Amino acid sequence: MAGFKVSRRLVLYSLGGVAAAGGLAVGIAAMPYSTLPRARELVGKDGESVLRTWIRLGADDAVTVFVPHVDFGQGSQTAVAMMVAEEMDADWKHMRVEEAPADAAFANGALVRNFLLGNVHVPQALDGLANFGSRRMAQNMGFQITGGSSAVRGTGAVTLAPAGAAARWMLRKAAAQAWGVPLEEVETEASVLHHRASNRSARYGQMAEAAARHDPPGDLKLKERAAYRIVGKTTPRLDLPAKVDGTAHYPHDLRLEGMLYAAARQAPVIGGTLLDVDPAPAMAMRGVKKVVKTGDAVFVVADNTWRARVALDALEPRWNDGANGQVSSGAIMEAMNRGVAGAEFKTDHEAGDAETALSGAATKVEALYTIPFLAHAPMAPPAMAAQIKDGALEIWCAVQNPLGAMREAAKRAGVKEDKVRFHNMLMGGGFGRGGFADYAMHAVDVAKETDGAPVQVSWTREEDMTHDWYRQASVAKLEGGLDAQGRLVAFRNSFSERRDSAEVSALQYEVPNHLIRYVNGLNPVRWGYWRSVDNTLHGFTVECFMDECARAAGKDPAEFRRAHISERQRAVLDRVAEISNWGSAPPEGRARGIALRESFGTVVGQVAEVSVGDNGQVRVHHVWSAADAGLVVNPGNFISQIEGGVIFGLSAALYGEISVENGRVREQNFPDYDMVRMAEAPRQTVSIVESASRIGGGGEPGTPAIAAAVANGVFALTGHRVRELPLRHFDLRSGARRASA
Repeated sequence: MAGFKVSRRLVLYSLGGVAAAGGLAVGIAAMPYSTLPRARELVGKDGESVLRTWIRLGADDAVTVFVPHVDFGQGSQTAVAMMVAEEMDADWKHMRVEEAPADAAFANGALVRNFLLGNVHVPQALDGLANFGSRRMAQNMGFQITGGSSAVRGTGAVTLAPAGAAARWMLRKAAAQAWGVPLEEVETEASVLHHRASNRSARYGQMAEAAARHDPPGDLKLKERAAYRIVGKTTPRLDLPAKVDGTAHYPHDLRLEGMLYAAARQAPVIGGTLLDVDPAPAMAMRGVKKVVKTGDAVFVVADNTWRARVALDALEPRWNDGANGQVSSGAIMEAMNRGVAGAEFKTDHEAGDAETALSGAATKVEALYTIPFLAHAPMAPPAMAAQIKDGALEIWCAVQNPLGAMREAAKRAGVKEDKVRFHNMLMGGGFGRGGFADYAMHAVDVAKETDGAPVQVSWTREEDMTHDWYRQASVAKLEGGLDAQGRLVAFRNSFSERRDSAEVSALQYEVPNHLIRYVNGLNPVRWGYWRSVDNTLHGFTVECFMDECARAAGKDPAEFRRAHISERQRAVLDRVAEISNWGSAPPEGRARGIALRESFGTVVGQVAEVSVGDNGQVRVHHVWSAADAGLVVNPGNFISQIEGGVIFGLSAALYGEISVENGRVREQNFPDYDMVRMAEAPRQTVSIVESASRIGGGGEPGTPAIAAAVANGVFALTGHRVRELPLRHFDLRSGARRASA
């Protein structure tokens, strides 16, 4: 138990939940099965048996896995189905996936456990308690969240893989009982049960009904990695065929009998309110049914979306800007600059005496970095539909926390939760935007006024971009001290604003004297989760600063890092240096930059090869990534996620910025908030570093380091150190900020 820590919150919820179940021993015994009756009620089907909360087995051998995560392109549903198939010894051709219903029975306890305990090892004796406590917390808090790269490393590893092992045990038990043989003699392979001694066999589907009557033990061991036959092999994603042939349906595609369509316009200042609007101009137009006014928005309801939008443009609503009417991003950044230069901080991490070590260092390095607000900008703007009829609510949308959204929608509609049917549909990109179901609540508001008719509410891209929940802007003052041998002996990071857990700001380098501290409360712009969250801040600032320290020490940036990192990180750094030919000369007119970041249990090293054109803008030609995620379930898809994370982070590094003036967001659409287009996307090479480490995430870790790799490459090429994003603001030939920026 050395080093094992359980948070007080987890203990309280766990023990409270166990006590409610009737005592410690009874509670632990009941833990694995507490949601099974409800699951059977929700997803049970004639001719199929629900073996575990998450697994349904049909007489035809079809295995349906109910996944409490939406798949908006990251491939996680396929990956966790692979984990179930592996532990269940199911034939992959029989595997199916459905998103779990928005119900407490399918609450995402694994995410809560990961958030509270991270990679801390839990002794087997307490594992059931930790799982049960986490599940109870998730149920109470309405957590059914897709985010934090938690689907595979959390739900897959903690919940679904064990469920697959339990289902296999239940099938073996049923066969042993039917054949009158010892359980140990029943073997499984590719959805078939065998008893070699008597030459008997049965398909899984033939034993499904009998298997459902057995309760598995709580201490089943999972397979050793050496025994895997599905996990670790590139497998086509289950969601792709429908997305390719057009049968996949998104909220925009929804058509219901008698459906009406609404267009939305919200207060231009977030937090503002609607004073008044004359509905007459819209009501006089063809197809318009109603003008709906809410506290902060106006909607036009019509018989199609186009007519609703045209009529909405005819209105002249009057708004009250509220407390945020004078907010500007310039003033916010000035406040942050003052904040990191001040004395009022909260401490995240501290070791040794950074102040004394800095003052006594042979060489001192200091830099100030600035990072802007960012929008999510998914390709599909929000759309949702709702119907309130006969005291019940039915809602169709795409969110990253359907259980939480369902509960909020019930409150908004004034109905009981058991009177809500919540359909979580496919999402056209998320990146954290779907974690905020504000748009779903708008559909509920409008449905209250449509006399029982279903209504689809769609946002324009302009509405989405100007009413997003933004990745926070940040300023970071970094200070480093080198000894006479050029080793980093002191480090201090003073930054604003912290929105993530303290774990994220931890220094991944071995520096004996370091202090990580922050100041909050300087940002009035509403904040939202953004792909890899605060790792994007530290991935840029710290990795650029490590380059600056390497230069000050007169050392190669890769070798300098190598002297300050763990063995696991060193293996990743060495791999990315190898595949990028780091030590060789790049093509003429180009240079390479390197960065390293560990996030979500995965270590990623990246090298970017860049050039600077006659227009002073950077071009990224090639990005090499090496990644150690411990266990990679679906290698082909994992590589795609790292590549996608690079493009997402590169768009932010080159172009991304949300600016505010008089409380209003300036950027409206992609001409103002550009993305990396196909023609400028770099060539990518990804190498997976195998290790025995615990399983890490894949969807987010590719994003945090790329901005630093590019900026470090620019310095290597031009000698100009740019400490502010996005890079489009600078003429990189001279390092000067553009006058129009």
